[in-house]
Amino acid sequence: MEVSFTFRQVEPSEGVKNYAREKIAKLQKYLRAPLTADVILSVERHLQTVEVMVHGDGHRFAGTHQSEDMYASIDLVIDKIDRQIRDDKDASADRRKHSGGISQMSGKTEK
Repeated sequence: MEVSFTFRQVEPSEGVKNYAREKIAKLQKYLRAPLTADVILSVERHLQTVEVMVHGDGHRFAGTHQSEDMYASIDLVIDKIDRQIRDDKDASADRRKHSGGISQMSGKTEK
């Protein structure tokens, strides 16, 4: 797992980095390939903005959230990405389940 951080208008903090890394690591259980993530943390007036882009299994998942607390923003954006990953896995499972078998591919029906 590779995570890169970008801080804009805010001092870099190891506490925030470790917290985000820990939350992103929980997403790995849904993906087979090691994931890479880009995290952008910024402050604009009183709003703390977190943008996360996760790449894994040939897919890209992204989310953004703003709030007055950086840790809350991290939690909520990770929840958004978690939902995207699980929806993608459910959709691919449904495609496999309903794709049909050999009989549908050959055009023959059983009697």
